[in-house]
Amino acid sequence: MKEADDYGSEDHRKRASVWFQALRDDLCRALEACEDGVTGPNGTSAGEPGRFEQASWRGDENSDAGGGGGVMSVMRGRVLEKAGVNVSTVWGEFSEEYRDKIPGAAEDSRFWASGVSVVIHPCSPLVPAAHMNTRMIVTTQGWFGGGADLTPVFPIEADTADFHGAYKDACDRHDADYYPKFKKWCDEYFFLPHRGETRGVGGIFYDNLDTGDWEKDFAFTQDVGRAFFDVYPALVRRHMDEDWTEEERQAQLVKRGRYVEFNLLYDRGTQFGLKTGGNTEAILMSLPPEVRWP
Repeated sequence: MKEADDYGSEDHRKRASVWFQALRDDLCRALEACEDGVTGPNGTSAGEPGRFEQASWRGDENSDAGGGGGVMSVMRGRVLEKAGVNVSTVWGEFSEEYRDKIPGAAEDSRFWASGVSVVIHPCSPLVPAAHMNTRMIVTTQGWFGGGADLTPVFPIEADTADFHGAYKDACDRHDADYYPKFKKWCDEYFFLPHRGETRGVGGIFYDNLDTGDWEKDFAFTQDVGRAFFDVYPALVRRHMDEDWTEEERQAQLVKRGRYVEFNLLYDRGTQFGLKTGGNTEAILMSLPPEVRWP
C-alpha cells in the first residue's frame, strides 16, 4: 500500500492498535467494578456480578475482504444488561461499490483499520445508555475518527453537563475549536430524520482527523477514550442504586427502539463493518438485548 504520510507507518499502526486494546481492558475493569459495587435493587435481587466474556474472531485472509480480526468482550450483568467493548484490527480491499465513499480508496482500494467500540445498555432506566468509539483508518490517506454520546431515557441536567464537560475538557486540551465543532457534528449525526429527533443528549463526533501531525491526532484520540473512562462509570454509580418503576422500564424499552433504528439505518460504523468483512456478531453488538415498539 502507498504510504499515507505518518499513518502508513507500521510503528504508528501498532501503537494505535495496542492503545485500543489497553483502553478495552481499562473499561472492562471499570464496568465490572460497578457490578461489584451495586447495593440497590440490581445488587439485591439480580444474582452475581456480571463479568465480561471474550471471544476472538479472525477474518478470511484468502477473501477479497482481507484479514485481521478482533475480540468481542460482552457482559450481561445485574447493573449493565448488556455491555460490549470490542476491538479489531483488519485489512483488505474495499468493494467497488464502496470504495468511492471512503477517502483515498478510489485511488487504491486497499485499507487498514483498527479501533475500539463501546456500547452499554444498562438494566436500570435511570442509568443512561452510552456509546464510544475511536478508530484509525489508512487508505492512500490516513485519519482518526470516533466520539461518544449519551442516551438517557430520562435526561438529567447534571448528568448531561458532566458528560459534555468531560468532553469539552478533553477537546480544549488540544484545540479550542474542537468541542463546538465536534459537538455540533454529533448533534447532526445522531439524528433520526424519520422521527425528527436526536438519539440522545449528544456528546462529540469527529472523522477524517488528519492535521498533518500524527502524534497530535493520536493524543487527542486517546483523550477521547480517557474522557469516557473517567465520566461514564461515575454516571453509572450515581444512579445504579436507585429504585425504578415498571412504567419507567417500559419507557426504556421504547427508547431502545430508537437506538436500533439509528444503528441499522444510519450508523456509519455498522455499514463500514459489514462492507469490510467484519464479524457480524461484533458489528451488531450495539443492539440492545430487549426492546419494544409502542
